[in-house]
Amino acid sequence: MASIPILLLSLNFISVLGVLDPVDFLALQAIRKSLYDLPGSRFFAAWDFTADPCAFPGVTCHNGRVFTLALGDSGAGPSRLAGHLDSTALSLLTALSELSLVPGRVSGPIPATLPHSLRFLALPRNLFSGSIPSSLSSLPFLQTLDLSSNLLSGPIPQTLPQIRTLSYLSLRHNRLSGPIPSFPSGSSLLRLDLKRNSLSGPIPPLPSSLRYLSLSNNLLSGRVDKVLPRLTRLNYLDLSSNRLAGPIPGRIFSFPISSIQLQRNFFSGPVRMVAGFAGTPVVDLSHNRLTGRIPAALAGAEVLYLNDNKFTGVLPAEFLKAMNEGRLRVLYLQRNYLTGMQGMDPTNGVPDNTTLCLKYNCMLPPAGAKCPNRGGVRTTRPKDQCARWRE
Repeated sequence: MASIPILLLSLNFISVLGVLDPVDFLALQAIRKSLYDLPGSRFFAAWDFTADPCAFPGVTCHNGRVFTLALGDSGAGPSRLAGHLDSTALSLLTALSELSLVPGRVSGPIPATLPHSLRFLALPRNLFSGSIPSSLSSLPFLQTLDLSSNLLSGPIPQTLPQIRTLSYLSLRHNRLSGPIPSFPSGSSLLRLDLKRNSLSGPIPPLPSSLRYLSLSNNLLSGRVDKVLPRLTRLNYLDLSSNRLAGPIPGRIFSFPISSIQLQRNFFSGPVRMVAGFAGTPVVDLSHNRLTGRIPAALAGAEVLYLNDNKFTGVLPAEFLKAMNEGRLRVLYLQRNYLTGMQGMDPTNGVPDNTTLCLKYNCMLPPAGAKCPNRGGVRTTRPKDQCARWRE
């Protein structure tokens, strides 16, 4: 009688192998051993290898091979997975198209050997460390690469942008250093997010296909007036908190873009608009070295930050009109050298539902102007400073 359970177990194991390729079966077992549930997570509770692994949570099969592997329960809150990824086991899943890992505490290096069939690789918000393996560049079908919010360091591999199929690249919130590598002509990249690293040097020519570009909070320097005008399809731009200098190319204001964030750099000179301002909802040019008069076309924004520059002259009447009509909701102009605002009586209140800050200019702010707490105490600039910047 004791041999019957053993026989049934053997038959069950054979039936499992009949559903899933034996190599994939063993690879899943190794992956299971390398990872574990944190308290509160039960993702691996259903990984019972006496049953069909193709029915496991996170596993999808096609023609007897593992096709997608989504590790972890996104609904488990902070209690998710820990351990490491078994590079050897993953390399055995030669039909794998998608590999993803929910945020957790998985550590160690990014696997250097992955199936060439991968199209989607997302390992965000874990504890991966070390460098980004250059071997990722040998994945010929990779479309999405997300290694954001880890502890990765060192340079971005120069060959990584050479993946012709890559459309989504996010390496944000790491400890990467060195230059941004060059992208080949004909790249189909749509989204590039490298914010909050320690990348340095100039911004190289970027693919004209880009829709989303975020390089903020790095150490990037140099000019952008030859890089940005080519990116005519952008709908989001964030280069804030770098060391970029030179003029802001006026052409970017004609792009169909929802947000332009260029604050906290060293941009200088006047803002020269071109015809066809698209009415970008959010424009932040604050904390730069911009000079001259503020273009009237910028009144087409919904939220506009121009504070902490060296703008001079009178603010055009288009700004008051936009505020009265409820189109311009936030306007920060503090700490410039402005001398007035066309059409506004300083004794009248600011239009309802509008936040306007004009502190520390060469004018008296209108009644009811609201400034952030960090807007400073002094209302106007000293006369000697205003005489120095008078046009």
